[in-house]
Amino acid sequence: MTKQQKAYHTELIEDGSGRTLTQEIIRRFRKNRMAVAALCVVALLLLISVGTVVVDLVTGKEIYRQFVVGQDLMMKLKGPSLQSPADWFGRDEFGRSIFFRVLWGTRYSLFIGLFTVGMATAVGGILGAVAGFYGGKLDNMIMRVMDVLLAIPYVLFAIAIVAALGASIMNLLIAMTIPRIPSMARVVRAAVMTVKDREFVEAARAAGSNDSRIIVKYILPNAASSIIVQSTLNVAQCILGIAGLSYLGLGVQPPLPEWGAMLSSAKSFIRDAWHITVIPGLAITVTVLALNIFGDGLRDALDPKQKN
Repeated sequence: MTKQQKAYHTELIEDGSGRTLTQEIIRRFRKNRMAVAALCVVALLLLISVGTVVVDLVTGKEIYRQFVVGQDLMMKLKGPSLQSPADWFGRDEFGRSIFFRVLWGTRYSLFIGLFTVGMATAVGGILGAVAGFYGGKLDNMIMRVMDVLLAIPYVLFAIAIVAALGASIMNLLIAMTIPRIPSMARVVRAAVMTVKDREFVEAARAAGSNDSRIIVKYILPNAASSIIVQSTLNVAQCILGIAGLSYLGLGVQPPLPEWGAMLSSAKSFIRDAWHITVIPGLAITVTVLALNIFGDGLRDALDPKQKN
């Protein structure tokens, strides 16, 4: 690395007050109590998701078979009670434990959301980086395709894909990923265009680095903050989309305990048993709200203009 490159990277991690850039970002983030609380909620949800997988492996899916998908019509529509953990949130129309179904449903919403955003970030990031770095006709061609995809309403596009391919988790992943690619490509393209003419990029080019090395090693790391924030907010939007498609019968299918599917199967019983719709709805609301607050807090922490 040349002296110019070292100087630039030193400038990136020092804020002039003796703190590194990472320390300054953490300090700003910790000052936002709402964002810290939201991070705790997100961490808890991720822990629950992983925990249900571990429990299934340890118990041989005994709890899953007994309380999550197992039916007990004698307990049909039973209200919440403290009698046992299975009854804390009450029972649904088939006597299944809503508490355990909400817990096990966490992994479907989060894992599908994270996988979807990860794929959209990878594909959109590559397209955006290539378009922003090379510009010209290649940029124009890629972004016009992205414009066409953006012109199609997101929900309508997802519904059309699932309706054409059939309702399954794999098709749901496809339907949730493709509409997310254009927005991510635009974010990465804008970030790349702001740094591609900087001195450290010219120094890397003069040192003999090829284009792919320059993009991966020098440009994308400087666009990481925009990508991270956009990805966090996209996860929340994907969870809402997953729930919406499942509610319409085009996403995760019963008896799998996805929150939107739970709402769909319970809507006919809302007058007789409020808990079977309110509790899954609260799970969706809390998760999406926590991710949005966390994303906003992260954006503020990464924005140098927020520094006091």
